[in-house]
Amino acid sequence: MTTNTIVTSDDILLKLCHSVAHVLSSTSASNVTHAGMVQSIARTRLKPDLGCFSIFDGGFSGLVVINFSASAAIEIYRRYMLNMGMPESELAFSHTSDEVGNVMGELMNQILGDFINKISKELQTSISQSQPKMLTINKELTISIDANLDDAVARRVSFRTENNHIFYLEFAMDKTEFIRLDEFVYDEEFDPDSLLEQHSTIGSNKDSTSNVSPWVKMADKPAIATRAIDNDADDLLDQLGI
Repeated sequence: MTTNTIVTSDDILLKLCHSVAHVLSSTSASNVTHAGMVQSIARTRLKPDLGCFSIFDGGFSGLVVINFSASAAIEIYRRYMLNMGMPESELAFSHTSDEVGNVMGELMNQILGDFINKISKELQTSISQSQPKMLTINKELTISIDANLDDAVARRVSFRTENNHIFYLEFAMDKTEFIRLDEFVYDEEFDPDSLLEQHSTIGSNKDSTSNVSPWVKMADKPAIATRAIDNDADDLLDQLGI
């Protein structure tokens, strides 16, 4: 008999935290971590200095909000752009810059894409997201977002950048549970870069003769092979009456 496994809202939140830490760490070539404790909150809010949110729907509904401090947003933005090969002299210095907002919105999109991909495989459900929206807030202003959730569960988790700048993830979703009724196998994750590197290694381990020019190979063949080719050519010319 299969033992039923129950996945709760907090388990789903943990997967989202892993996606945030993984995407921001890999794209910025730095170490972004989340706290081991989660805070229960009444509702999600956009707060200073740079807030980003997205609503998802499908198998379950929810809302994701990330509130970046100015220092955290600039650090992640600059590390991301430098990792992409952009010269430091061309980077923005203020979190109010449109370029910073665009980059953070793109990173939010990648985070949700990674999260949705994992959820779709592990929970065998389908959800879709809205386009992430960014809002620069310069004053002590709090904005609540109504996602029309039934019996919502709201949580806040703190994150820390490599330079110890803090930002917060706020998450709300329908209170729900996923119960595994039967065993199943889902496709495991793979890294495209690792796959390319593996094939490159296999190719380099082949016989070194595979890299030799075909002209050199022909030159190294025995002379008898050359004579056989000449004889075939002569026979063809004789048949043609030449």
